[in-house]
Amino acid sequence: MKIILGSDHNGLALKNALIEHLKERGHEPRDIGTSTLEPVDYPDIAVELAEIVASGEFDHGVLVCGTGIGMAIAANKIPGIRAAQVHDTYSAERARKSNDAQIITFGAQIIGVETAKMLLDTWLASEFAGGRSTPKVEKIDALDAKFRREK
Repeated sequence: MKIILGSDHNGLALKNALIEHLKERGHEPRDIGTSTLEPVDYPDIAVELAEIVASGEFDHGVLVCGTGIGMAIAANKIPGIRAAQVHDTYSAERARKSNDAQIITFGAQIIGVETAKMLLDTWLASEFAGGRSTPKVEKIDALDAKFRREK
């Protein structure tokens, strides 16, 4: 499983903890930054990571900022990306099973390290269920093409 992570300065410590957690579980995650506490704009990190995931180079992406909200909004601007902010195991599971989210976002000022690890494990262990969710995800994906044409 190919996993890529990114954060702004507010999410740096949590992102680093998640990288170590993934390594302990046998993954080889890629970190696209930031790597310092110097302020960076989260949309830049979100777009970079989302474009990499959209290209198919990585299966899953994790973004961390202060709340997780801005990262999710920015990542979802990239065609083909479904990013979900999660706070609990149910939303982490449903992000994959119902919405086939390739990216999850965390708020480092909202949840703690151990909760984030648990949510990441839940999300990674979940698979898209298909079934009744398939036409809904297809409609979401079709929005990208529809609104790109209308611009």
